[in-house]
Amino acid sequence: MAQPFPAVPWGDYRPTGYEGEVVPFRVTAFREGHDRIGVQLRLFSPSGDESLHRLAPLEDGFDRWQTQVALLEQGVWRFRFESFGDDFATWHHAASVKIAAGVDAALMRELGALLFERAGAEKGRPAAERKALAVAAASLRDADLDDDGALTVVDDPSLAAYFRQRPVMSLVTLGADLELLVERERAGVGAWYEFFPRSEGARRLKDGTIKSGTFRTAARRLPAVAQMGFDVVYLPPIHPIGTLNRKGPNNTLDAGPGDPGSPWAIGSAAGGHDAVHPDLGTLADFRAFVRAARGEGLEIALDLALQAAPDHPWVAEHPEWFTTLPDGSIAYAENPPKKYQDIYPVNFDNDPVGIRAEVLRVVRHWISQGVRIFRVDNPHTKPLQFWEWLIRTVTDETPDVVFLAEAFTRPAPMQSLAAAGFQQSYTYFTWRNTKAELEEFLTGLSHSTDAFLRPNLFVNTPDILTEYLQFGGRPAYRIRAAIAATAAPTYGVYAGYELYENVARPGSEENIDNEKYEYKLRDWAGAIERGDSLAPYLAKLNAIRSAHPALRQLRNLSVHWSDDDAILVYVKHLDAALSPDGRNDTVIVVVNTDPHSVRQTMVHLDTRVWGVEPGTPYEVEDLVTGARWTWAEHNYVMLDAFTEPVHILHVKESR
Repeated sequence: MAQPFPAVPWGDYRPTGYEGEVVPFRVTAFREGHDRIGVQLRLFSPSGDESLHRLAPLEDGFDRWQTQVALLEQGVWRFRFESFGDDFATWHHAASVKIAAGVDAALMRELGALLFERAGAEKGRPAAERKALAVAAASLRDADLDDDGALTVVDDPSLAAYFRQRPVMSLVTLGADLELLVERERAGVGAWYEFFPRSEGARRLKDGTIKSGTFRTAARRLPAVAQMGFDVVYLPPIHPIGTLNRKGPNNTLDAGPGDPGSPWAIGSAAGGHDAVHPDLGTLADFRAFVRAARGEGLEIALDLALQAAPDHPWVAEHPEWFTTLPDGSIAYAENPPKKYQDIYPVNFDNDPVGIRAEVLRVVRHWISQGVRIFRVDNPHTKPLQFWEWLIRTVTDETPDVVFLAEAFTRPAPMQSLAAAGFQQSYTYFTWRNTKAELEEFLTGLSHSTDAFLRPNLFVNTPDILTEYLQFGGRPAYRIRAAIAATAAPTYGVYAGYELYENVARPGSEENIDNEKYEYKLRDWAGAIERGDSLAPYLAKLNAIRSAHPALRQLRNLSVHWSDDDAILVYVKHLDAALSPDGRNDTVIVVVNTDPHSVRQTMVHLDTRVWGVEPGTPYEVEDLVTGARWTWAEHNYVMLDAFTEPVHILHVKESR
């Protein structure tokens, strides 16, 4: 046996899953000669329950075997593949061929009778099976039974079922003992909404200045977020903001007295990473905000940005934690051509022991305030082994903690961070917009890196406003939200997306008047009243996600086909045996990826994916509009980007 899966392709890392996830278990297994083999999975749950699962051969001719199991318990699962000579399958194949051809028929019948007797003598086999096997053995030895009658015994499906459930084995080979870490469901499933608490409830005073919102005023936004169906509210850093080198509007260097500065420029005389900005309130106010969110069914995700403003207490107390330039100054952060004069990056090589202790203290502090999710800023600029240590240390203490990696970097470091322990990761989704790009991208997420990297498909961020959104108009916003919400079980939206905020700072891929550097006063209710808000559509998408367990899985996506180079087609299917409600759930998503056009084409579906034979009609319901059609494997569609650019179709079960 070789190539066991799930596995991480490099390093000594455990593959991961989440509660309720359907995990494929695969292995390559073969033997010499023509005798048949069987493969089974021996699985041990975290609580010690043992179960056996028979693998079936994949129809690819490469000796690969697979089964799927829904893992419903959090913790470390152990598993082992076991291969064996399948004596019944070997005999069945030979007997079917030889008896039909009149070759060695008597020998095949006697070998079958001996096999049935052997199986019937095994301990633990039910009495009804033992009796049926004895009858079958006697039939094969009955001289009055002709060969056609013997073939009826050979091909008896009930006998085959007995041997599938309790195979007669020889030459058993045991694979290595392996582990799979299953984390809580929120580690793999959720709809995120990002907002700046200082903007929620902010108001303009008579003198033209803006008074910051607080945790108390921001809490008033929580019911609306919950009504849209989101699960997680992500807050940018809530700590005191540095005054030295503070940035002004649009990342300028001339901040005025009323400019709040970037929340990522953490630290001032008011405190550092363990404090809250005085404008937002107190730690008690923050805890009240967390409780209010919990009351709405929301979790709070807090930004963890390991960097410091020039006036952060760390700079005075631990100057060795930073990089000193030849002129004696401390190096500020850069991501050319961007410069962050208001931020000093931490140099983890200078005092790794001291820095580790301080970061662990900070994380434990926020856990004690009720935080269980951390969105980590730029983790790829810190040592990989640091993250491996921190995440393992924290989750050993508090298994429910989830870390999201904001690592827009090369594939190798992004994937290494996931393998080292990050439960979720930002991805390149925002820059994958054409049909061809999305087909390759989504297939990779669901079938190449699925054993260790769980994507969070954010449609936008304060730093990312792609050309697709800038110039695609309102259709682009519907298209991207629909793909993100249906293609992966976790996705995210940054506030303002529902207002179609699409004006960029000239020459950049970020919003003009970026909220990172100033307050944003938004009229959420007025936009809904005017019909100028995407919020109802986001609520519809999240309701669809909640109602369809197939959309809460990552690994079940299959790409299908269309005759148009802008029409993307994919299917999410969950078999009834693996579904929480015991019913098949199949969702077909058809997307016009061109936000400027009306497209008409044929889509082509491999209906065998959800158990429908080609040529068989079935009913589908559009979960957005309620329209119903009868479909087959080839179907005509028309998608108008300016009205409904996406079909989200549920395959109705035949009665």
